Amino acid sequence: MSGSYDDRNGLIWLDGELVPWRSANVHLLTHALHYGSSVFEGERAYGGRIFESRKHTERLMNSAELLQIPVCYTLEEIEQAKVEVMKANGLTDAYVRPLVWRSSGEDMGVAAKRNPSRLAIATWEWGAYYGDEAKFRGAKLDISDWKRPSPETIPSHAKASGLYMICTISKHNAEAKGCSDSMMMDYRGYVAEATGANVFFVKDGEVHTPLPDCFLNGITRQTVMRLLRERGIAIHERHILPSELENFEQCWLTGTAAEVTPVGQIGDYNFEVGTLTRAIAKEYEELVRA
Repeated sequence: MSGSYDDRNGLIWLDGELVPWRSANVHLLTHALHYGSSVFEGERAYGGRIFESRKHTERLMNSAELLQIPVCYTLEEIEQAKVEVMKANGLTDAYVRPLVWRSSGEDMGVAAKRNPSRLAIATWEWGAYYGDEAKFRGAKLDISDWKRPSPETIPSHAKASGLYMICTISKHNAEAKGCSDSMMMDYRGYVAEATGANVFFVKDGEVHTPLPDCFLNGITRQTVMRLLRERGIAIHERHILPSELENFEQCWLTGTAAEVTPVGQIGDYNFEVGTLTRAIAKEYEELVRA
């Protein structure tokens, strides 16, 4: 599948029905379009099975609750809908995107309690997020001017569409410099994450990763930490200063889209695509396809 995302063949699950891809539309005065009242998930299926599907659905529903968006379907109904839309599109290895949002209704100000919520699930083929070359040589990252906000200012543990605005700006700026992505600091100046992926570093055989106290504790991140523990690798989950980057030997990103992607450079700092990075990437690939 290729071309513009609004002009493709296939079916999208929308409010309980499978509708033609090009007909899965919303009105211009949809509340989410004006005020960002939407939450979503990014999931990958391997061999017809969505990896950690239930955890993703649980997070979707939790994100909606944090934004006070009612979800009019049960967890089991959403799980079944994901299976249906993949089957309808004849996909086994695919990206899956559930989306819950406040639709158009009687409210068109900031408040939206009288506007119904809707649920859609789309799925499509999607290769390596940073490109195949990054899997071998490592992705190149810029350092963003934007910071992840304080959890006192946003629902930082919700996967909410509006929270990605500064990520989009940061990634655009990075791409303009020839980079794949951008590393973001948090509101205190500690290393946080990339625009859509968590980050890990290696030093002297031990792993260091930022404490997710103001950004998402990714499902892939949690999986990789489990793989590291099973290997007996020490993990230091802590606040990391930008000045520490020069002392780390290896680096990788984790995320549903990114999977496990090595990093070769962040700003002026270089990293080797080392043995542990390659081993964890391989173990993750084997796990999701098991």
